[in-house]
Amino acid sequence: MSESFEPKNIIVTGGCGFIGSNFVRWMVANHPECHVTVLDKLTYAGNPKNIAGLPESQVELVVGDICDADLLDRIVPGHDAIVHYAAESHNDNSIFDPEPFVRTNVVGTYRLLHVAGRYDIRYHHVSTDEVYGDLDLDEPRRFEPDDPYKPSSPYSSTKASSDLLVRAWHRTYGIRATISNCSNNYGPYQHVEKFIPRQITNVLCGIRPKLYGTGKNVRDWIHTEDHSRAVWDILAKGRIGETYLIGANGERSNIDVLRSILSAMGQPEDAFDWVRDRPGHDRRYSIDSAKLEDELGWRPIHADFGEGLDQTIEWYRDHESWWRPAKETTERKYAAQGQ
Repeated sequence: MSESFEPKNIIVTGGCGFIGSNFVRWMVANHPECHVTVLDKLTYAGNPKNIAGLPESQVELVVGDICDADLLDRIVPGHDAIVHYAAESHNDNSIFDPEPFVRTNVVGTYRLLHVAGRYDIRYHHVSTDEVYGDLDLDEPRRFEPDDPYKPSSPYSSTKASSDLLVRAWHRTYGIRATISNCSNNYGPYQHVEKFIPRQITNVLCGIRPKLYGTGKNVRDWIHTEDHSRAVWDILAKGRIGETYLIGANGERSNIDVLRSILSAMGQPEDAFDWVRDRPGHDRRYSIDSAKLEDELGWRPIHADFGEGLDQTIEWYRDHESWWRPAKETTERKYAAQGQ
């Protein structure tokens, strides 16, 4: 285990996105001694409302692009850590147009590594389990940190590329870096293009939910608050140069998740429409987080998926003004893709 690291002034890239903003909110609630600079380009997935109401004395928003080297040179000095969440992350979008994924996920990561090395900044890289490809539905094993990378989509291939850059910059230049690969997140502030909020908001809008392919594809779900806690533990206590997998033993098929949503919202479990499958759709993700648990003592606190799902449904019920502006555009895009 590395010596304990207590950052006082961190940059969170993508801090107005779903997972990044939840981390910022968690930081404010649990580490008020730490100042957070949010760097976000505010693309369609970055919403300043996600961090609205947080104390200005603790959270500062800088609107800008992680690929902007001059901007990074201006804002990074004086910080002691970078937590890199910013990414193009939606598989369907990457299939339709991969170029923004290459730019943000690969070039953007390079820019951050370069500036972290220049100013000797502790760097944590937030990645995805999708870099490992997929597993057979009946395969007994789970992903482990040293598994070979086998990305399936333009999205996951760019995240795999960014992970490899981090490993190379640590080995070649001595960057004080760690990597985490997390399973599928759910919770508040997630864009309505993603699976769980899309189904919830469809029901709230009186639209029949949509399910890809056979619905048998399995994802390993974790509440975003548990992800935030794990990232902090890795940043504060993780061994430099190491990769940690974050998961909560939450494997469920897409059809089971959809049926749980429908049941929780008082709908028949068959009240959905089948749509054509995504090209190259991964079969199953499964995370072995033993290294994180054994070395750093992390454990998920949202172990009851049904309870976490109920809380998420209530959040979307209570925050229609937050998600409604993006809903029509999102559904129109899916309809054009036959989904």
